[in-house]
Amino acid sequence: MFPIKDYIPRKYPPHAARLLIILNSLFFIYELGLSRKELIEFSHILGIVPARYFSPELTGLFNYPDLSFLPFFTHMFLHSGFFHFIINMWILWVFADNVEDVLGPVRFLIFYLLCGLFAVGGHMLVNFHSTVPVIGASGAIAGVMGAYLVLYPGARVLTLIPVFIFPFFIDLPAIIFLGLWFFMQFLSGLSSSLSSTGAAGVAWWAHAFGFLAGLFLVGFFRNNKRTAAITTQKNGSSFDDFDFF
Repeated sequence: MFPIKDYIPRKYPPHAARLLIILNSLFFIYELGLSRKELIEFSHILGIVPARYFSPELTGLFNYPDLSFLPFFTHMFLHSGFFHFIINMWILWVFADNVEDVLGPVRFLIFYLLCGLFAVGGHMLVNFHSTVPVIGASGAIAGVMGAYLVLYPGARVLTLIPVFIFPFFIDLPAIIFLGLWFFMQFLSGLSSSLSSTGAAGVAWWAHAFGFLAGLFLVGFFRNNKRTAAITTQKNGSSFDDFDFF
């Protein structure tokens, strides 16, 4: 199940969303120039290794530099490969512009980073002995998706559902699409915690915790002036196909 697009017109240019995509792209371009060994080392240094914080003796064992809490932010801009990068940036673009519309660019950036922190914090609590670095924007983007659910529960999302080898496209209400998405992340996280093989390379709990953070934090970051302006636009336009706020 993959989102292709939504149908909500934005009122303001999504400057913050564009900035995030540019920053992620610059980091990814840099990663492309690294050898596999260098990329692994880079991910260990600027990614989040839970055991590094719960078992400080590992800092000396792996020769980690003392970067304090910098990896809590830099991990959100690293990706493990082209597919990981493209999927994250596409989903960010689908949902971020309308959330930024309501929050404004500065509040949106702070909100995004906080969601990423809550996401990786949740992952660390569940996987505190893990020596595998966590990288990727997925946790922060999950927060954006949680905010979108609060703000536009009745919006329609064009969704790709693969049926065997055939692509199937359907418009789903945001509350259905995002509700199912969260349920899948929660079940996958629960399954990975109960399995002896672990998370199989996917930080499911980071997705779930990031989504929940977005649900609860968005109300504190809403810009009332922008909300009023968008509501006015809604009342004067053909916005009848979704529920706003």
